[in-house]
Amino acid sequence: MKEFLIQRYRPDPTGPVIRPTLLRVDDDGRIIQADRHAETMFGYDTSDLTGQKVQHILASRQDDPFAPAHRHRLDNGQTVLVTFRHKDGFFFTALLGLRMEIRDSDQAATASITLKDSDAMDSRIQRLAEQNAGFGLWELDMPSNEISWSEGMYRLLELKAGSELTPEQALFYCQTGQNRVRAMFRRCMRTGQPFSMDLTILTSRQRPQRVTLAGRALKNGGRVQKLGGVMVNHSEAMVHDLEKQQAQQILQATTAASSDLVVAIDTEFRLLHFNTPWCQQFQHAFDLTPKTGDNLRSLLKDFPNERRLIERLWQRAFDREHFVAEMPLNRQGEGLPIYEFHFQSIRGDRGEVTGAVHVARDISNRIQHTSNSDYRMRHDPVTGLMNRRSFIEHLERAMGHRHKRQSTDGLLFLDLDNFEQFNEDAGSGTCDRYLRELAGMLGLRVRQRDALARLSGDTFALFIENCPEPRARKIAEEIREQIAQFQFEWQGRQLQTTASGGLLILGTDAPLQPEQLLTQAADLCHTAKTSGRNRIHTTQALPVELANRGTDRQLEQLHQALDNGQLILEFQSLKPVASVTWGDHIEILCRIPGTGDDSPLLPEQFLPVAERFDLAKRLDRQVIRQTLQWLSQHRLLEPRLKYCGFNLSLATILDDTFADFMEQQVRQTPFQAHCFCLEIRESHATQYPDEVAVLCDALHRAGCRVALEGAGASVESYSLAANLPVDIIKLDRRIMNDLERDPVQQIMVDALHRIAETAGKETVATFIENDETLRKVRTLGIHFGQGYRLSRPRPLDELKPAEVELSTGRIGG
Repeated sequence: MKEFLIQRYRPDPTGPVIRPTLLRVDDDGRIIQADRHAETMFGYDTSDLTGQKVQHILASRQDDPFAPAHRHRLDNGQTVLVTFRHKDGFFFTALLGLRMEIRDSDQAATASITLKDSDAMDSRIQRLAEQNAGFGLWELDMPSNEISWSEGMYRLLELKAGSELTPEQALFYCQTGQNRVRAMFRRCMRTGQPFSMDLTILTSRQRPQRVTLAGRALKNGGRVQKLGGVMVNHSEAMVHDLEKQQAQQILQATTAASSDLVVAIDTEFRLLHFNTPWCQQFQHAFDLTPKTGDNLRSLLKDFPNERRLIERLWQRAFDREHFVAEMPLNRQGEGLPIYEFHFQSIRGDRGEVTGAVHVARDISNRIQHTSNSDYRMRHDPVTGLMNRRSFIEHLERAMGHRHKRQSTDGLLFLDLDNFEQFNEDAGSGTCDRYLRELAGMLGLRVRQRDALARLSGDTFALFIENCPEPRARKIAEEIREQIAQFQFEWQGRQLQTTASGGLLILGTDAPLQPEQLLTQAADLCHTAKTSGRNRIHTTQALPVELANRGTDRQLEQLHQALDNGQLILEFQSLKPVASVTWGDHIEILCRIPGTGDDSPLLPEQFLPVAERFDLAKRLDRQVIRQTLQWLSQHRLLEPRLKYCGFNLSLATILDDTFADFMEQQVRQTPFQAHCFCLEIRESHATQYPDEVAVLCDALHRAGCRVALEGAGASVESYSLAANLPVDIIKLDRRIMNDLERDPVQQIMVDALHRIAETAGKETVATFIENDETLRKVRTLGIHFGQGYRLSRPRPLDELKPAEVELSTGRIGG
C-alpha cells in the first residue's frame, strides 16, 4: 500500500481553494482510500474513487506513479509532476509525493491488551512516565515515620536523586501552605480521607513551579499503615493560562483603545470577540445588540440582502488570507458612514482556517472630502465603481504597458437584460440599491488586479489583465452566471435579471485606443443581445483598418446567409499520391453570397467579421448542417465518400457542446460517422492542448475522425503529431513552399511523416501547386495530396453522381 500526497501545481489564485489530498493505493494500483479533499481535487465523491484503478484519474500511462521512472524518484523522497483528468473532462497538473509505503504482503502482527499489576511493571517504565509527564510518587511509612520518594519527586524539586532530606526540609520548598500540608497529612492519617491541593513551590534553583499534591491512606488489616500519593507539575499549563490571560487582556485593551470596528468570528459565523465601537455601530445599523457567541447569520435573518453580502465577505476571508473592501455596514440606510474593511483569516497551528477578523475604519470624511473633486470625477456615485472616464484612463495605461505582460488581456462589456422593466416596476431608487448590491457582489468576485467600472445606466465593463483566453472566457461566463443568480428582495418580491456581454481578447494586433476597444466590445455585446440575451460572445480585437473596412455590410451579408441557410458550399479533393485508394476524399469550403452585383465574400473577408461578432461557432455548425443535408439527398455517394473534412474555428474548439451536436447530425444521415473528419489548426492545439485533447476524445466517441491542420508551423508540431489523439496530419503551407528545392524542409516533412506513420496516422501534403512538388511528395511517401495541381475547388453540386438511364429507370443525378 502506498499513501500519496497530491497538491495542485500553480493553482488558480482567483479560483476556489483546493487543498492537498491524500490517496491510498494498493499494490495492484487500486484506490483503497481517499480523504475528504478528493472531491474538490478530482470532482469524484470519495465513495466513487474507492475501488477504482488509479489510471482512472490519470491523463495517460506516462503519469502512472508506479512507472519505473516515477517510482525511483518517489522512493528517494522526491516529488513528481503528474497530469490528472478531472471528472468534468479537463486536465490539470499536480505535484505527487510518497507519504508512506507498506507492502500488502506484510501482515500486521496479532496482539492483545491485558491488565497487569503495577508492581510487576518494569521500573524503567515508571521512570519514563515520571520524566515525560512531570510527576513524582511519595510514600510515608507511619510506624517508622520515614518518607520515600521516587526519582520524579527529586526531579520536580531539581535535586539530585537520593539527596538527604528531612520532611521539615521538604516543607521548606513550599512557599505557601506549609501548615495546610501538615493538616492534610494529619487528617488523612486519622480519618483515612484522601486529599488533593494546589501549591506553589520554589525549587532548589529558585524557580517557582505550580504543582498538585495528592495523597490517600494505605490500610493493612483495617488500620492505616502508610500514606502514598503523587505530586504533579502544572507549571506549563499555568504559564499557558497566564499567557492566554495576558493575550486576552492585551486584545481587549488594544481593541478598546481603537475607534476602528474590530470583530472576529469562527468558521460557523459565531462571534468570538468584538470591541465597543463595532457593537455600537451594529446596534445603530441593525437595531440589534450582539453578544459573544451569537451567530451572525441568525442575527441578520431579517436583513437578507445584508446577510448574503456579509456571508460572502467572511467566506472570502476564510478562502483568502487577506483582502480589503469599502462599503457601509448597512446598505439600506442613507447617510450611514463608509468603512474600509481589512479582512484577515485566522489560522491554527497546522495552518487550518479557524476563523477570521476584520478591522474597519470610517473613511466617510476622506470620501466626502475628495468627492467634491477627484473622487467624484473618477467614481460612479451610485455603485462606487470606476466611471467611464476613470476606466478609459486605466485602459489607456494598461494598453501602454501590455508588452511587459506574459499573457493576453481581455475586455468584457456587460449590458443588463430588460433593466428598463425594473425602473417601471420598482422605481429609480430601488434600481440604484439593486445596482449597489450587484456592484458589491461583482467587486468581490473579480480578481484584485482587474478593473471593474460602471459605464452608464445598466452597462458595466471589466478589464481582465494578463489572463489566457480560456481563463478569460471562464471568468466572463462566471460573471454572467453570478448576475443571473443574483437576487434582490423588494417588497416581498425577488428582483432578478440576466446580462449579455461581449468579451474582446486583446492580442498583439489590438488597437491601443480605449474608445475603439470599447466600441468593438459594445458591438459584440449587441450581437449577444440580438442572438437571444443571457450569453457572452467572444472574439479577438481587430486592428483599426480591419474593424472599419465595410464591416456593417459584410456582417449583414453573413447574417442573411446564416439566417436563410444560403451558404455557398464548395469542395476540394484530396488525392492519394503514394498508392491507389478508391473513393472520394474531399474538404468542404465555404463562401458567402454577395448582394446585388457584389461578388461572394471569400473566407479572408468574412472570417474576421464572424470571429469579431462571435458568429464563427454558428458558421461552423451551419456549414456542417448544410453539407450533411445535401449528402442525405444523394445517398448514392455513401459507398464512394471516404473522407469529408470540415475546418473548425477556435470558438467551436472551446465549445463543450460541439461533440454532441456533431454526433446528433451524423446520426441523421445514411453515411458512416468514420468518413467525417474535423480539422483543428495546429496553432489552436498548441495554445489549448487540454481542450483539444478533450474534444478529440469526444469526437472519437461519436465515431468521427480528427485531423491536425498546419503541422510543421512550429517546433511543437512533432510532439503534437506523436501524442495528440488525431488520425490525420495535414502539413502546413509554409513547410510545403519550395519543398522540391529546400533540403531542410524535406527533412522536416520526412520527420513528420515518419512520426505520423509510427503513431498510426495518415499524412496529407497541402498546397501542391506544380509537378516538382508532387514528385517530391511521392518520393517522401506522403499518403495524400491537396492543391491546385491535383484539384481546384468546385461547387458541391458537381460531386453528385452522374445520371444514368437504365431499363429499370434513371439513377444518379
